[in-house]
Amino acid sequence: MAYLSDIEIAQAAKLQPIRAIAEKAGIDEKYVEEYGRYKAKIDYSILKESTRKDGKLVLVTAITPTPAGEGKTTTTIGLADGLNRIGKNTVVALREPSLGPVFGVKGGAAGGGYAQVVPMEEINLHFTGDFHAIGAANNLLAAMLDNHIYQGNALGIDPRRITWRRCVDMNDRQLRFVTDGLGGRVNGTPREDGFDITVASEIMAVFCLANSITDLKARLSRMVVGYTYEDKPVTAGDLNAVGAMTALLKDALKPNLVQTLEGTPALVHGGPFANIAHGCNSVIATKTAMKLGDYAITEAGFGADLGAEKFLDIKCREAGLCPSAVVVVATVRALKMHGGALKAELGSENLAALEKGLPNLLRHVKNIKEVYKLPCVVAVNRFPTDTDQEIELVIEKCKELGVNVVLSTVWADGGKGGVALAEEVVRLCEEKNEFTYSYELDGSIEEKIGAIVKKVYGGDGVAFTSAAQKQIKRLAELGYGKLPVCMAKTQYSFSDDPTKLGAPEGFTVTVKHVKVSAGAGFIVAQTGDIITMPGLPKLPAAEKIDVDEDGKIHGLF
Repeated sequence: MAYLSDIEIAQAAKLQPIRAIAEKAGIDEKYVEEYGRYKAKIDYSILKESTRKDGKLVLVTAITPTPAGEGKTTTTIGLADGLNRIGKNTVVALREPSLGPVFGVKGGAAGGGYAQVVPMEEINLHFTGDFHAIGAANNLLAAMLDNHIYQGNALGIDPRRITWRRCVDMNDRQLRFVTDGLGGRVNGTPREDGFDITVASEIMAVFCLANSITDLKARLSRMVVGYTYEDKPVTAGDLNAVGAMTALLKDALKPNLVQTLEGTPALVHGGPFANIAHGCNSVIATKTAMKLGDYAITEAGFGADLGAEKFLDIKCREAGLCPSAVVVVATVRALKMHGGALKAELGSENLAALEKGLPNLLRHVKNIKEVYKLPCVVAVNRFPTDTDQEIELVIEKCKELGVNVVLSTVWADGGKGGVALAEEVVRLCEEKNEFTYSYELDGSIEEKIGAIVKKVYGGDGVAFTSAAQKQIKRLAELGYGKLPVCMAKTQYSFSDDPTKLGAPEGFTVTVKHVKVSAGAGFIVAQTGDIITMPGLPKLPAAEKIDVDEDGKIHGLF
């Protein structure tokens, strides 16, 4: 049977004018700024002026990712459509895609099949220009920093200790490490430099945690860009860059309104790197979704050990949010990979591999229920090759933890395939909720990292390199010791070793470096080798994309 591609499904859909979607969401036209027929920005003043009671917040997360795929964004969208099908006023809040993965190997972030947000081509490409604004603000700060040094360096910034990097929203490994300022004195101060992808810029993390323009400015001002010869931090505020940066960001800070294929209102806004930042859409978009809908459905990046942990321990703490329920997405195929099955063998029944891989799902579920004390459901994103015996095994194991399993077919069936999941989510949202964090802020940096490793990852403990120990000591001296911790770790394992699949035990996580993202308001603990500027694969997705003479895009997934 031949299936339509995601872009073919999206291009065949009949979209509603964005004003009709805004009206469906109960947004007064005075808050709507249209970007063409099918996109709009919503003025953030709606949060201050609306008296509507906040809806329930539902987080969609997933098992540890594998090359077999899990379908987290697709499930998030399909769940929202399913809730609307059973008469629940629902708004979905998602991250914006980065151009890097779009043209690289991972693909876009608009869902898939019949559970997509549209117009998918525009969402996956330039959209409303938010990422361009964030990149411009990042690079303005870089330019002002180097200009300060060139113009006499009144702050005494040590060019060897500049931590701020330039950025571009493209996978370009050639830019990871560069030497710039060459060509004589009039062309700047020669120094080692580098580029990050835009989603890895701290401005993206700041942008997505800010509650308002005032909060945005305060966070931008606190960002550390380097250190003086006397080892004192230098901030964006010290460089008087904050006003101009905010001028570039003020319109981008307004969340973007689009729609699902079934006309469910969707806010797509922001997208911080899920390794070195918190990997969630903006606080403003999430709060707006809660203000507009009785149910707000959102997602977090990668598996629950990274995405959900950061959503709950950082975003919810910073924004004062309390989720009503959590959905953990899994596929039988991915669980079999965690059990040692090869990707080429996933179409055949393999109960032994599935049973061996199931502890990965069960640890994620147990964390949500026992560490964070939140109601939880497992959504199995069903593939045609999954057998009834395999599905029954998943149901049986989850039942032992007191968690229901619901089959989801939203990729093939849209909201209809998410109705059963929607009904279970509604039920869970009425359960008693004793939401708590995995650690408290008053502990030391080492204690907070240790709590995450032991409680969430299932590890034995943490080893700190001598460099990390010195960095932790200095950050505590500078007054950053009470901030939450953002773990920079491989997404492919509970441990810091990407080859340890399933639910590994008896491991120690090694923290190599620790730095502060003072504007975002968290400490970043780096384990393993985390790359903040990805590279393109041997066969980039960009090679398959084309545009016909009518301007219609082809090959975009």
